[in-house]
Amino acid sequence: MVKSKPSTTIKTKDLTTAFRKMATAKALTELYEDHFKLVSKYVHATSRGHEAIQLAMGLQLQPQDYVAPYYRDDALLLGIGMEPYELMLQLMAKRDDPFSGGRSYYSHPSLRREEMPKIPHQSSATGMQAIPMTGVALGFQYQEQTGLQKWKKNTAPIAVCSLGDASVTEGEVAEAFQMAALRQLPIIYLVQDNGWDISANAAETRAQDAADYAAGFHGLEVVKVDGTNFAECYQSLEQIIKTVRNERRPFLVHASVPLLNHHTSGVRKEWYRDDLEEQQKRDPYPKLRKYLLNAGVAEKAIKAIEQEAAALVAADFERAKAAEDPRPEDLYTYDFVPTAIEEERGERQPSEGSPTVMVDCALHAVEELMKEHPECLLYGQDVGARLGGVFREAATLAQKFGDERVFNTPIQEAFIVGSTVGMSAVGLKPFVEVQFADYIWPGLNQLFTEVSRSCYLSNGKWPVSMVLRVPIGAYGSGGPYHSSSVESVLTNIRGIKIAYPSNGADLKGLMKAAYHDPNPVVMLEHKGLYWSKVPGTEAARTVEPAADYVLPFGQATSPLKATDEEKEKGTTMAVITYGMGVHWALNAAKKFPGQVEVVDLRTLAPLDEEYIYEAARRHSKVLVLTEEPVHNTFAQSIAARIQEHCFEYLDAPVMTLGSANMPAIPLNSTLEATMLPNAEKVADKLAELLAY
Repeated sequence: MVKSKPSTTIKTKDLTTAFRKMATAKALTELYEDHFKLVSKYVHATSRGHEAIQLAMGLQLQPQDYVAPYYRDDALLLGIGMEPYELMLQLMAKRDDPFSGGRSYYSHPSLRREEMPKIPHQSSATGMQAIPMTGVALGFQYQEQTGLQKWKKNTAPIAVCSLGDASVTEGEVAEAFQMAALRQLPIIYLVQDNGWDISANAAETRAQDAADYAAGFHGLEVVKVDGTNFAECYQSLEQIIKTVRNERRPFLVHASVPLLNHHTSGVRKEWYRDDLEEQQKRDPYPKLRKYLLNAGVAEKAIKAIEQEAAALVAADFERAKAAEDPRPEDLYTYDFVPTAIEEERGERQPSEGSPTVMVDCALHAVEELMKEHPECLLYGQDVGARLGGVFREAATLAQKFGDERVFNTPIQEAFIVGSTVGMSAVGLKPFVEVQFADYIWPGLNQLFTEVSRSCYLSNGKWPVSMVLRVPIGAYGSGGPYHSSSVESVLTNIRGIKIAYPSNGADLKGLMKAAYHDPNPVVMLEHKGLYWSKVPGTEAARTVEPAADYVLPFGQATSPLKATDEEKEKGTTMAVITYGMGVHWALNAAKKFPGQVEVVDLRTLAPLDEEYIYEAARRHSKVLVLTEEPVHNTFAQSIAARIQEHCFEYLDAPVMTLGSANMPAIPLNSTLEATMLPNAEKVADKLAELLAY
């Protein structure tokens, strides 16, 4: 750890620019305080006290750089070239808010302008931005290692992640630091330490400050600066930025600053602060003002700058108040961006093909994509060259494409999932893997808060193009930590697409469609179907489709149909299912020749609802089959929708069948079998429903 040692001088014009922007940030805070009731309709956080370090960074970033400001960084946004009016449009949640179209809080930016640093979407969950922005730096490294990008000296892009010191206690920040240090990524973590969380102070919540903490991550260089001294901040960052551009290694800059205004407009400083008078002495504004005077700028000129800043802020405030609010129809835009894969294409069943196990269909799909698309890569736990995945689902890929394109990560599900936000932002297409569905829980924070909402909350600017592979389901006494079904949790995350195929051809076609989809996709792959070792799952083995085959999301199919004769007699029913359920249903239906249609959903989001309703109307009796414990599930949601939309066609209640409603799948094989559905249990349910 080192303290900064400024050496170069700063040009007077740069000092003047910085002061003009600092005066603007100060005028913003003061105007918001004067109009507190209007401003506090939504939420405003202030940069007062933090302006020097924020401007020192913002003024030195270049258009090729990526930055993740946090919610107190309005001065940084001014530094990169944003206008007060633009910030106010977000403050008042206006339709022309350039960041989110009125969807997100003040100073929660997302920006994609050619002439400015890029700002992917991020949430206000503190510390959450560290992993996605480290993913940006990982993306830069990948592009450089594989020759996708070459940079001239002093022009290579950097990633900057701005954090409050309190957020550094988050576990996900540790995952980001670990990867940055381990892989030597070109990123600067800018930590602004004002000594407070909200009402809890540093002494209550931190064993050490961020600088001391980060020093334990070997390879992450730590620099401490006085965050109230603009000249020191500017000169230190100038050297650090130059180093990262050329040496491509990570830094953490710890800036000590005061918080001179409220935590947010809703959490007032006078409610809990007892240090305000002392902190006021550290105000960076008079320090920079004095520095400017000493540099030879006249008092009259300085006052003119202050007056111009105040006038600009006041005028922009009136303009922003008069700006249009979002229209009701704006609510329904940008949950997804369009995909080019809208119809089934290519050769599904080549004549020269032979039955192929499901895991190989997936492996070959990824291999074909990596051959064709250099921006395609794969990473996760144990997918690298030594093992190729615990299910051999990545076997030989690292040997064929190199360790830069197929690599292991630490046990960091949050990083695996959340880093795809940054990878996608720089134009890459990552396949990532969570080793078992049971292990997805640490990654849900990133999947829900960052990945799924990025497109919607950035008003379509930053969809996350990624594929998350998740081996799922019970198979061979995997026990309580390797057997879970999690689809009901995932289907409640809006903004992601979910596939759950039952055979190799569908898996390959959906994998190809997922790659070409600009939105985030979760591929649920039942490990009991990977090799068709489970009796009764032979139908999961299919002729492998050709390399050009794609299968669109949202198209269900019927691998088994009832006969017209039985339909005319009114003795048929439909089973709505997916994954392993398809095979249970197919085997159970053998006891009822011609009477059962099996509907394979293939994708859970988007869901082919009309296909489901048509099947219900054809047969008037429906069973929804799942592997999950059935209470409060996706399966029950489907049953409810059928009841709502097809009630007048039904001759029996829509029934559901799943695992026993127990907390976990036991290790013992007898207990596992007792808990799970099987063909016999499904057949009993079919008989009950047909006889209703």
